[in-house]
Amino acid sequence: MKLNQLIDGTPEIEIEHLATDSRKKYKNSLFFCIKGLMHDGHRFVTMAINNGAVAIVHSDELASYNPNVTYIRVKNTVKALNMIASRFYGHPSEKLTMYGVTGTNGKSSIAKMIKDLVGNVKPCGYIGTIAIEYGDVKLPPLLTTPDVIDIQRILADMNDAGMKACALEVSSIGLEQHRVDAVDFDVAIFTNFTHDHLDYHGTMENYFDAKKVLFDNLTDRQIAVYNVDDPRGNDIVKGCKAHCFSYGIVNEADYRAKNIHILADRTIFTLEVMRKEYRVETNLIAMFNIYNLLAAIAALHQTNYDLEQIIEAIPSIGQIDGRMEKVEEGQPFNILVDFAHTPDGLKQIFEFAAKITPVDRRIIAVFGSAGKRDTKKRPIFGQLADRYCDMIILTEDDPRDENPIDIAQDIAQGISKTNYIIIESRYDAIRQAIEMANVQDTILILGKGDEEFMYSEYGREPWPGDQNVAKEILHKYYFENDDENAY
Repeated sequence: MKLNQLIDGTPEIEIEHLATDSRKKYKNSLFFCIKGLMHDGHRFVTMAINNGAVAIVHSDELASYNPNVTYIRVKNTVKALNMIASRFYGHPSEKLTMYGVTGTNGKSSIAKMIKDLVGNVKPCGYIGTIAIEYGDVKLPPLLTTPDVIDIQRILADMNDAGMKACALEVSSIGLEQHRVDAVDFDVAIFTNFTHDHLDYHGTMENYFDAKKVLFDNLTDRQIAVYNVDDPRGNDIVKGCKAHCFSYGIVNEADYRAKNIHILADRTIFTLEVMRKEYRVETNLIAMFNIYNLLAAIAALHQTNYDLEQIIEAIPSIGQIDGRMEKVEEGQPFNILVDFAHTPDGLKQIFEFAAKITPVDRRIIAVFGSAGKRDTKKRPIFGQLADRYCDMIILTEDDPRDENPIDIAQDIAQGISKTNYIIIESRYDAIRQAIEMANVQDTILILGKGDEEFMYSEYGREPWPGDQNVAKEILHKYYFENDDENAY
């Protein structure tokens, strides 16, 4: 695309790439000087030019100017990046029905549910923590909410692949950093609001304000779906210009679940919508997943999907990788893998485990806490596990350049009565849990879900995924020893 097609009044120069990272080699690129938390792109203009930039978008005065390069000075480079990236990729979000999901917990589950349910009617993509998926394409995740250029590029690829809709996880950090300013959302969904990301936002109020931006930016042609049972549910849509619809269980809501029966392998409830009642059966388990399902139902119904057809399709929702994922290899005890990494997330998993585990059996939890992230929640993790679990195994969980033992000891400060051990290797920690489990015990492996990487002091390293590790250990050690003991 020509530069003058992207920015009025500029030369007719061919632009092949957009860039914000001066280290990457892009021929004929347009480089944006973005001011980040650690670095200021204005300092790296010369490097960007050496790596192929033919035009520079900047807001500050530069140290030097190259006569062979075009310079465009703007007030706000991030705002310019959003506008230009959307134009460069052909405004892809305007051609898709866009569902944006924000909240502390449940983003991945709701987005994946929407993808599965919409997929019964028309092709739908997904972008988030689990993966990037559309059609036959499944790519590793970038960030929960990718950066501006990546989002627009991925959405353009989805358009080219014939997608008609996309469910996008929208993180508070993504909103704070204006990564989705140029995304044309049809629906914004609020899940819940609890402790998380205070290392970045500083206070809970700042964290909430970051999420509220998604709803404040909606217009009267868009839709907002919110959890009315969450204490901040009504606050998130205060002043929102969109058409607002609530979902919940405890309070009156536009979409409400009643008469809920949660079993070990499925859930049955009554869905009440506009004074009509519908029977719903799902393979999803735990109360928080009923909230997630209600959010997905409301979002789809309000974008003109037939409610009865949605309900008929609910049993077809697949297992969400790493989210309350049951490992079933024939072992006589429960193993659940979940991404839970916030105090509220752990609490809800522990409460579900308490419901499905006989009182004379044990709940064994394996988890840690991420290094170089919100340290205030570590002792809270310990307190929660201490309340619900019978055995706690503390281990590594993306330690980065922190010592996993030190992180585990921070968590242990909240443990006062429950037996716990610290095993640095996550593989060995999971093996220990499996080897000590008895019939009808419940093992909870928490924090990473299906992630196939681990952040260590050496960077991002391969990790098989907790569910795969559990399966391998069962077959390599547990069943093998069981066979030997039979003779």
